[in-house]
Amino acid sequence: MSAKTRDQLIRLGRPVRYEGGERLLREGDHGSHVFLLLGGWFKVLATTEDGREALLAVRSGGDIVGELACFDGQPRVATVVAAGAGLAKRITRQDFLAALARHEDAAQAVMGVVAGKLRWATRRRQDFGGSAVSTRVARVLGELARVYGSPCEAGISIGVSLSQPELAALVGASEPSVHRVLRSLREDRVIETGYRRILVRDASELSRIAGAYGDGPPLMASPRPAPAIPPPPGPSRRPS
Repeated sequence: MSAKTRDQLIRLGRPVRYEGGERLLREGDHGSHVFLLLGGWFKVLATTEDGREALLAVRSGGDIVGELACFDGQPRVATVVAAGAGLAKRITRQDFLAALARHEDAAQAVMGVVAGKLRWATRRRQDFGGSAVSTRVARVLGELARVYGSPCEAGISIGVSLSQPELAALVGASEPSVHRVLRSLREDRVIETGYRRILVRDASELSRIAGAYGDGPPLMASPRPAPAIPPPPGPSRRPS
């Protein structure tokens, strides 16, 4: 979208600061407001049949969350939790839909966001149906690096903080299986891992392991600058 439209969207709503572990949205709740994420990392979770919360996706500055309930008025399909300190704009349904009606480029951008989320979910279902764990790990790491990676001297740094159980949930495999794949990738110097940190050292080899699928571009970090707004004047009360 144009810079003018982007700036007008950023002005919508009110800024809310979050600390790690605080929830923006809760699965099953009724609500129609939308969050425009401005800074920090956020995790999208869903409840499994055994009552656990599994990681579905990660979101960061420039993303929106909560738009489905805004469009269809149905309960929230997932929980969104701040992975650390973060900043977002809480926008009412009325203001959000009015802005999309005024700005065609904004509406097209939001449709692109929704389509991207659907593609991610479809690819995960396809992977779960038969791809090897190593392929699934490489594809998830590749998509995270492509969307959220930051180029550095040693390769591409995946900025989001993920534990191995969370990565296993994204991949749809057991934690021991994912651990074995990560160990193999480390030994082959394709990646480096630290405490909740992943560095892609050999992007071409990771792409080879991931194989050809979908219409994704070659693995290359193209980080999106997070929109910025002036800090709110004093702490803002977080919505319940």
